[in-house]
Amino acid sequence: MMVLTVLLAVLVGVSLGLLGGGGSILTVPLLAYVAGMDPKHAIATSLLVVGATSAVGAVSHARAGRVQWRTALLFGATSMVGAYGGGHLAKFIPGHALLIGFAVIMVATALAMLRGRRTDTAADPGRKLPLAKIAAIGLALGLVTGTVGAGGGFLVVPALVLLAGLAMPVAVGTSLVVIAMNSFAGLAGYLSVVHIDWALAGMVTGAAVVGGLIGARFASMVNPDLLRKAFGWFVLVMAAVILGEEVDPVVGYVAAALIGLAAAMTFACNHIAACPLRRISPRPTSAAGAV
Repeated sequence: MMVLTVLLAVLVGVSLGLLGGGGSILTVPLLAYVAGMDPKHAIATSLLVVGATSAVGAVSHARAGRVQWRTALLFGATSMVGAYGGGHLAKFIPGHALLIGFAVIMVATALAMLRGRRTDTAADPGRKLPLAKIAAIGLALGLVTGTVGAGGGFLVVPALVLLAGLAMPVAVGTSLVVIAMNSFAGLAGYLSVVHIDWALAGMVTGAAVVGGLIGARFASMVNPDLLRKAFGWFVLVMAAVILGEEVDPVVGYVAAALIGLAAAMTFACNHIAACPLRRISPRPTSAAGAV
């Protein structure tokens, strides 16, 4: 199981480097269900693995000019405060409840990413969010990060894409800076609650770093819209896995079946003109074509 854990950790890094998130979504279940850690130890170790991997991946994205530093540093600074507090708050919440809350947040975020932005209300990619708004969002995301052990990528990337109007590749690079700051702050809070197996954490982190370098190299080669949608479906699948493990296997099977059905219908409606769902949810008219 140790070898399998290390090998799967490479995929964690690829996810972080390619998507700017998903590392914790993979790492927490990996450590809890494959390595056999209890939820709180898995969450604390995940914060270390994801933080280190994100820091290394952020360097590659920064060299390619895919980091908006103003947003990253403000998001990161305010979210570190929330993450540190969340790490302390976790001592009062059962591990089982933490994982269920983790899955619920994943579902909400995935649906937002799949929906995307309407073209008539899309933010200007070059605009800057007000400092107060960035700080408030960062603080809230940090609190979630520190509490449920998510590095924040699956929340930060949608926030940067949907609210700040960043292109997906830039959102990915920027989120890695925020994730690293969040994760280390959350870890500092958790160290007062649990003790980490540093040997195992070191092996998993090393494998994830290798994967992160691989993912970062290919991040700019993937279509941004395709990347956003793939991210959304990926998060939904992982949410189904966690719900199946923590609530009931039947819940997981039903959730997986619904996700598969939704994916099939989405694919069909994107390729079949006669799809009835197009009448229910017509595509928004672009500003250029509007009268």
